[in-house]
Amino acid sequence: MHFWAQVFDWFTTSTNWSGSQGIPQLFWHQLELSAVVVGTALALGGGLGVILGHTGRGGLVAVNAANAFRAVPTLALLTLLAIQPAISLKWNGFLASWLALTALAIPPVLTNTYVGMREVDADVRDAAKAMGLTGSQVLLRVEAPLATPFVMAGVRTAAIEVVATSTLAAYVSFTDLGTYVISGLNTNNTVVAFSGAILVAVMAGMVAGVLGLLTRALTPLPLRRHVRSRLVGTRPGFA
Repeated sequence: MHFWAQVFDWFTTSTNWSGSQGIPQLFWHQLELSAVVVGTALALGGGLGVILGHTGRGGLVAVNAANAFRAVPTLALLTLLAIQPAISLKWNGFLASWLALTALAIPPVLTNTYVGMREVDADVRDAAKAMGLTGSQVLLRVEAPLATPFVMAGVRTAAIEVVATSTLAAYVSFTDLGTYVISGLNTNNTVVAFSGAILVAVMAGMVAGVLGLLTRALTPLPLRRHVRSRLVGTRPGFA
């Protein structure tokens, strides 16, 4: 109980909620970094996944290469970038953190986008072409909407991984919620480290919830109903 009382006191201390090292400021820094990383991963990985999925060429090689790259520890990559002064000193560690975390975020986005594009029924593509749609129109009006749930699933996975891992950015002097975790561990202050971890978990939950709502909003209504009917049909008591 004494530990939880200390955690409560830490959260209710006014000084922890103000200034450049306060919770709101560090919360915003981590959210900003995570948003930039996921946006970059969506532009690069998502864009490549759309092209490969649409053409059906070279997709498996690219996806397997991207997934193999996930074996590279983010901390190791961040350390390699941190020893490069031109990178580590840029924007107080933001550049090094952005590069390392983008490498983490691209694989799930690329994989899910490619799979989503390839999962579109070939008969649907043929029907769209038979109606006179061009290749780009088939991509934008047929394939992209149908692949949206897969794409957003990859974005959601990447976003949660990035939020959780971006605490490592504190190692290269970028100030975010990881600052609490790292400083707490360095000074053996479990209260500060645990409180920082709680804040990161809260942010991850918020991001997951917002992206879940966004996924629902972007998913075409007929497809949304189809997914819901399949889920209902798997419940006990339904045929």
